[in-house]
Amino acid sequence: MANRAVESFQAKAQEVAKEDFGRARVLINDAAKSRSYLYPIKGIIYFITHRALWKPLLSKLVPTLTLSVGVVAGMFFFTYVPQLAILVLVNGPLALFTTVLLILNESSVIINLISKNFLLQDAILDTFDGTLVSRDAAGIVSEGRQLKSGGDSIQRLGKVLKSPFSRFSPKALVRYLIYLPLNFIPVVGTVIFILLQGRSRGNGVHDRYFQLKKWSASQRSSWLAEHTGPYTAFGTVATLLEMVPVASIFFSFTNTVGAALWAADIEEKDTEMTQGTAPGLREAAKKAE
Repeated sequence: MANRAVESFQAKAQEVAKEDFGRARVLINDAAKSRSYLYPIKGIIYFITHRALWKPLLSKLVPTLTLSVGVVAGMFFFTYVPQLAILVLVNGPLALFTTVLLILNESSVIINLISKNFLLQDAILDTFDGTLVSRDAAGIVSEGRQLKSGGDSIQRLGKVLKSPFSRFSPKALVRYLIYLPLNFIPVVGTVIFILLQGRSRGNGVHDRYFQLKKWSASQRSSWLAEHTGPYTAFGTVATLLEMVPVASIFFSFTNTVGAALWAADIEEKDTEMTQGTAPGLREAAKKAE
């Protein structure tokens, strides 16, 4: 009887593992086809080569750098030894490395929580819209703000008619705290933790784009569910970049540029993520409602 129970459990475990592996393979294939993981890198290059996009960042540079240095230094000073003492019990010598990753991730969350809610909200919005304007997508930007006729891509931005960037939600914080213990699992746990953070990060990168497209909540959910792999890939690369000490604020802006470039390419149907865009997705969502 006991042997049958064990064999049954093993069979079910193998079946679940096979299903999960199949889903993971599909997500990886979707991410690879879309090349979404390249957009954070494209964002860096595009940002550096388009000086007009520097204006929102430069206007907030001093307070955000001060915030970044203070948070990272404070986290390492006050929390490195206590967290190392805990992680060394499960990670052994690797705890020296995994503790650093954990603190950088924690610092990134704190910096983003404070900066994006109190310092950078308008600047990041301007960066996203300005990038779309520079990519000749002024038509879609005009759905969410007034545009001026002259000047560079940032100077053309007028009054904001709709702002999509919501404040840090308690649900996101609770989810982060729930996933935090994964770091107790040597190496693999830290990787899974970062991937989960990447998925969460990726789901929000096109909030502005969805608003400009006037998509409903059901349309957004359908789109994100259909393209989980690409958005997780983008979010994971963006998360890793924003974990870099001090430079995290710079990468917050370049990741915003990358997200806008991705949105512009989707509009032009230059990516593999073309099925279901624009009116096609709207019609599908209407039928589902």
